[in-house]
Amino acid sequence: MTDPTDDEQKRLTYAETGVDIDKSEDATAALLEAFGSDLTTEYAGLIDIGDRYLALATDGVGTKLLVAEAIDDFSTIGIDCIAMNANDLVAAGVEPVAFVDYLAIDEPDEQLTNEIGEGLAVGLEVTGMTLLGGETAVMPEVVSGFDLAGTCAGLAAKDDLLPGEAEVGDALVGFPSNGIHSNGLTLAREAVTRNHEYTDEFPTIPDRTIGEELLRPTRLYTDLLEPMATHGVRAAAHITGGGWSNLLRMGDRRYVVDDPLPAQRIFEFIQQEGNVTDEEMHRTFNMGTGFVVAVPDDRANDLVAATDGQVIGHVEAGNSVEIRGLSLE
Repeated sequence: MTDPTDDEQKRLTYAETGVDIDKSEDATAALLEAFGSDLTTEYAGLIDIGDRYLALATDGVGTKLLVAEAIDDFSTIGIDCIAMNANDLVAAGVEPVAFVDYLAIDEPDEQLTNEIGEGLAVGLEVTGMTLLGGETAVMPEVVSGFDLAGTCAGLAAKDDLLPGEAEVGDALVGFPSNGIHSNGLTLAREAVTRNHEYTDEFPTIPDRTIGEELLRPTRLYTDLLEPMATHGVRAAAHITGGGWSNLLRMGDRRYVVDDPLPAQRIFEFIQQEGNVTDEEMHRTFNMGTGFVVAVPDDRANDLVAATDGQVIGHVEAGNSVEIRGLSLE
């Protein structure tokens, strides 16, 4: 991808639209200073319960909810809620087993709750998880509209956890995303609504609106657990908030992505409409790849043959992500 020209419209950045990733990470670090340090991975908290670990992850759907609200379609955001949690466990090599949801609304709405439930049911069926319960809170003085989040529990034998560190010489295998997934929507919404409505037809896809394209649900990667274990995957990264810088969660290495998966049309559209730089796009969005693993080079082709993955690069000594002419640190 190439940078759009600096002309009639100001360049958008994630920070300028209200989400500063650096400040967010600093705030999280300040919160964690108040706690002791138990065993954790980069994606899930782990508790030693004897012969195995209990893993927990919690996340929400973010401002993708505002797109759903704008076009009155809540049928897929339950899938996003499941996926944003379950995929974090998968990145640690943990099988998700149970889920609880939390829905905060300003007033009861049967259509909204029913459609959210439909999406949650789809996500639970795909992952094989059980819904243990949840909470629906009516709080008109606290929320305007609604918010959806959840917590996912998983179990892993101690030998099943991924080592968590990529090694020099490893191959990088990437797995396609379904599109924008459920992060970066604050920037995406600001970009596409500069000159369009969510109900406008999405370019190149007849009979599909911009809003519908933004609402494509996050892909669930639980099907990768078995092939990851079988083929010796060392570490994995779920490409969510922070975009391609998530690869650095696999350890201080230089991740050279010299054959990336193609980015779906939605990313080109966001970049064009928001006059967003290549670097900002790759620091914010998955750009067509929702999950990446580091695997010994001599086992990468077998992993690819067993999945829909593709070898996209390799691991060197250093501390950066090199992709499409960019160097992210």
